[in-house]
Amino acid sequence: MGGDRLENKTSVSVASWSSLNARMDNRFATAFVIACVLSLISTIYMAASIGTDFWYEYRSPIQENSSDLNKSIWEDFISDEADEKTYNDVLFRYNGTVGLWRRCITIPKNTHWYSPPERTESFDVVTKCMSFTLTEQFMEKFVDPGNHNSGIDLLRTYLWRCQFLLPFVSLGLMCFGALIGLCACICRSLYPTIATGILHLLAGLCTLGSVSCYVAGIELLHQKLELPENVSGEFGWSFCLACVSAPLQFMASALFIWAAHTNRKEYTLMKAYRVA
Repeated sequence: MGGDRLENKTSVSVASWSSLNARMDNRFATAFVIACVLSLISTIYMAASIGTDFWYEYRSPIQENSSDLNKSIWEDFISDEADEKTYNDVLFRYNGTVGLWRRCITIPKNTHWYSPPERTESFDVVTKCMSFTLTEQFMEKFVDPGNHNSGIDLLRTYLWRCQFLLPFVSLGLMCFGALIGLCACICRSLYPTIATGILHLLAGLCTLGSVSCYVAGIELLHQKLELPENVSGEFGWSFCLACVSAPLQFMASALFIWAAHTNRKEYTLMKAYRVA
């Protein structure tokens, strides 16, 4: 009789432990899946942000004529030797957009040296872009843009370099974290995902730092080079994608770390309960 009671008690304990363990596995698996989805979305947003040219956009009246002066300005814009002031002046005048890698302007499609073209409802324009070279990315910024004798502006110089490098660091950290997460799935263990969570946290900080550096750099630039009359500027959708990517990375990080840490803690408690 006593043996039957002990056996029944043991069976109930095993069944209770198995049911509780299954509920915990479902909860952690759900958190892990949500974190993976957030991580994937933030990676796509960050990659799209890096690869597009709409971090900042200028709005100005379209220059309808194509005088020799305008042609000269366009040639200066696409020149490899264009300094900061030169290409920014062109961006101001010709509806420019700026990305991390390229700068673009919108100009009339057909040029006429003798007279401006007639204005029509469908005025044809074309977008021309010029890539920043690595030399330009790491070139010093001057206190007076375009004046090489005005001294180096260290703050703007390092803000520009950080806004260029940090998004790539962020993307690399997320890819490395995804690799660790894949290994965790293969090993059927959530504990390694704590490293994935930490990497996503660092990636979010890098993204946030990049966005902050970009905003500060734009504000400092506009203090040096004031926008002409009838010209306005605003942050573009590429910048917004980076802004959205940062909180997604933080949320994914929190879920990864919570799932890994709590799963490890409760597994230890269940192991102790099973032994008892």
